[in-house]
Amino acid sequence: MKVSDKTVQSLRILIEQTHMQVGDRLPAERKLCEQLGVSRSSLREAISQLSSMGMLLSKVGAGTYLQHLPHNWSQHQIVQPISELIDQDPSYRFDVQEARMILEGGTAWYAAQRATPEDLVKIREYYDQIAHFQSIGDADKASMADAYFHLAIAEASHNLVLIQVMRGFFDLLQYNVVLGRQKVYSESHRFDQLHDQHFQVMDAIERKDPEAARKAVCGHIEFVIQQVRSIGEEDARRERASRLNRI
Repeated sequence: MKVSDKTVQSLRILIEQTHMQVGDRLPAERKLCEQLGVSRSSLREAISQLSSMGMLLSKVGAGTYLQHLPHNWSQHQIVQPISELIDQDPSYRFDVQEARMILEGGTAWYAAQRATPEDLVKIREYYDQIAHFQSIGDADKASMADAYFHLAIAEASHNLVLIQVMRGFFDLLQYNVVLGRQKVYSESHRFDQLHDQHFQVMDAIERKDPEAARKAVCGHIEFVIQQVRSIGEEDARRERASRLNRI
C-alpha cells in the first residue's frame, strides 16, 4: 500500500475519532503530521487525493475543510463504478442483496445480544423516521432513514470489523435501498409488509433473541429480492405487450 493511501486511512480514522462534522476545519499541517506520524509531503498528497474526490476542500490561506463524513467516502471510491455496473446489469443488484443477507444476518444476531439502551433508541428512531418520511412522500429521506436503520443495527453489534464493513458498504446499501424502494414501495400494501418486517427485526433485537433477529432481517431482504424480481417480470411483460400492440 502506498504511503499516501495509508495516510488517507489514518486521516479518516482521526476524523472519526475526533467526531468532526461537515464544514469543520482540519488541524494545521504541522499538528496533523505529528498526530498521524507522517511527513508533510505524504500528508499533502493524501489531502490532494481526497480533495480531488470532493471529500475535503482546501482553501488557500484558510485551511482544509471536511466536505463529506468518512462513512460516505466509499461513495466516491466504490459506489459510483458499482452503480454504473448495476445500471448496465440490473441482475447485479441481487448479488448486493445476497451479500446483505450474509452481512446483516450476522450484525442482527450480535445486536440482539449486545445492543445497549442507547442503541435501541437509535434503531427505533430510524424505524419511526422511515414511516414519517414515507407518509409525507419524501422518498429520498425515507431511503436514507431505511439505510441508517440497518446501519444502526450493525453498530449495535459492537463488532468493530462488522461495523467497518457495514460503514464501507453504506453508500452501496443506500443506493440499493433506493432501487428497491422505487419498485417495492410503490404500492401501499407492500410498504405495510416491509414496515412490519422492520418491526420484527427491531422487536427481536429488543427482546434479545439473536436467532429471531437473524431470521427477520434475512427474511426481509429475501422478500425484497422476490418482490423486485416479480415486479421486474411484470414490467417486462407489459413492455412486450406494448411492443406487440404497436406492430
